[in-house]
Amino acid sequence: MSSKFLESLKSGPLLSDGAMGTMIYSKGIPTERCFDELNLTDPVIIAEIHRSYIQAGSNVIQTNTFGANRIRLAEYNLAGSVVDINRAGVQLAKRVVDASFREVFVAGTVGPLGQWLAPLGRLQKAEVAGIFREQTAALIEAGVDLLIFDTFADIAALKEAVVAARAVSADIPIVAQVTFSEDMRTALGHTPQKVAEELGSLPIQVIGINCSLGPSGVLRALRQLARHVPPHIYLSAQPNAGWPERIGGRIMYPATPEYFGEYALALVESGARLVGGCCGTTAEHITHMRAALDDPAPQITALPKLPGEDAEGVGPVSAVEPTRMARRLQNGQFVVTVELSPPKGFSGEKVLAGARLLKEAGANAINVADSPRARMRMSPWAMCHLIQSRLDLETVLHFPTRGRSILRVQGDLLAAHALNVRNIFAVMGDPTSIGDYPDALNDYDVVPTGLIKLLKQQFNAGVDHSGEPLSQPTNFLVGCALNLTPADPQRELKVLRKKIESGADFALTQPIYNPQEARAFIARYESEFGPWSLPIVAGVLPLYNGRHAEFLHNEVPGINIPDEMRQQMRSAGSQSAQTGVRIARQLIAHIREFAQGIYLIPAFGRYDLAAEVIEEIA
Repeated sequence: MSSKFLESLKSGPLLSDGAMGTMIYSKGIPTERCFDELNLTDPVIIAEIHRSYIQAGSNVIQTNTFGANRIRLAEYNLAGSVVDINRAGVQLAKRVVDASFREVFVAGTVGPLGQWLAPLGRLQKAEVAGIFREQTAALIEAGVDLLIFDTFADIAALKEAVVAARAVSADIPIVAQVTFSEDMRTALGHTPQKVAEELGSLPIQVIGINCSLGPSGVLRALRQLARHVPPHIYLSAQPNAGWPERIGGRIMYPATPEYFGEYALALVESGARLVGGCCGTTAEHITHMRAALDDPAPQITALPKLPGEDAEGVGPVSAVEPTRMARRLQNGQFVVTVELSPPKGFSGEKVLAGARLLKEAGANAINVADSPRARMRMSPWAMCHLIQSRLDLETVLHFPTRGRSILRVQGDLLAAHALNVRNIFAVMGDPTSIGDYPDALNDYDVVPTGLIKLLKQQFNAGVDHSGEPLSQPTNFLVGCALNLTPADPQRELKVLRKKIESGADFALTQPIYNPQEARAFIARYESEFGPWSLPIVAGVLPLYNGRHAEFLHNEVPGINIPDEMRQQMRSAGSQSAQTGVRIARQLIAHIREFAQGIYLIPAFGRYDLAAEVIEEIA
């Protein structure tokens, strides 16, 4: 089999284009539209995008036909337009290439069907084969130089697509690209080794990775893939522009064009012969990749060692990106988190409204309590998921060990990770005897220190409590409880040391009303154990009135409010709530000297007062 594309690929690395969907979206086309139909209804937009990538230096451009199959087009009542849309996509790309007076290859892009094959779904192999044959025939007959099967997670479907294409043409070069998630597996659990083994025997020329991961993740997956592909197979890599975030109602990708330029060389050095970009990348990203490939000498920035890599390759470290809170703590940024309790019923709207107010005020995360004071509430997992999915605001899940067997502890933790709830506050929990159901189970198999160890030394290393391997390592950020003004400092120091040795990432403290005593406790720790290294997120509970201050001081273990402060609250009268806000602000000014964040606990659901405190910090 011979073609100009393969001859060029053999002689050196080729640069593909970047995202099509991202560029269409940037032109003001809403995501509800059928992007593939634009080949017929608004070809000027598609031609402009192709032209921008060619001008940026692409050797390969991909047709705007990712979703132009019968299944996906049926969602827009366009199932009968498969041939017209694919043919138009190829003709558009070829016209732009002809006008550029450069040798640029046109790749016919074929995406997945958006449905699983049986037995996971209802699509049968014969039906799938017919769908892919229809699209690939239209692309090949229109004159593409190669086919790129893009963003596949189901290897069985990808195999059917390749067989269908080969039934149309025995000679067309085929690039088969798989998408991996953060755990270095496809959505169906296939590792890079399994992908290489399954695809390596197919009549294709290139196996690659695209979408889902940013440059560092794709590079890591590529290095694993390269160990297992047959020698006659080339490799490709087309990463996303980092991790998408919703900013101001728009989906934004953080990876800069310069960053992509640095990684272009690393991808090629790791074996990729076809490189480019996927979601979030633009012509500017491709321009920097082109410059790096054309002149690698100026490369100055040394790429960081990838998570999980060691001298032997990839170690048992999670490939899941750290949480935003983890990155803030690592970067030395101040953290503002606020505690909210789940609702008594199943409607979370009131809590969501409070969380929204706090986010607008400047909160970085919401702490979701689990059955505070042993009172029945909605599962905190559900509330965390609602806050994160609806508000794009990260949460910290309070995880009490009381009342849970070790089996349930582990299952609940994996459920939290699956919901992307990965900031965990390990705590014993309130005894059931004080709550709604005093006769409820009060036993436990693991204490908070043991939970920290389970999360940090076992789950995050890819094994469960018994040492059996998990399907992949987790990436939890784990906080421990801390009282900086304890009645028994020596006992608190001893417990704290165990929590740190178990792997705690940060500490959430009891509400602090005496910063001087807190600093004294830290100094005592340092005199016994050396420099303090655990980030402190200090508890701040704004006082509401005099009775509230007296209750906390006299009835809540671990809270000691100075006489002068309680006197201020008693004499504040109708201004007591605002006096409490003012005192909280003063406390935070002192706390910032030794803490890396605050953990606000609104009294009586007064989220508005907590917002006032946060706004002052901002």
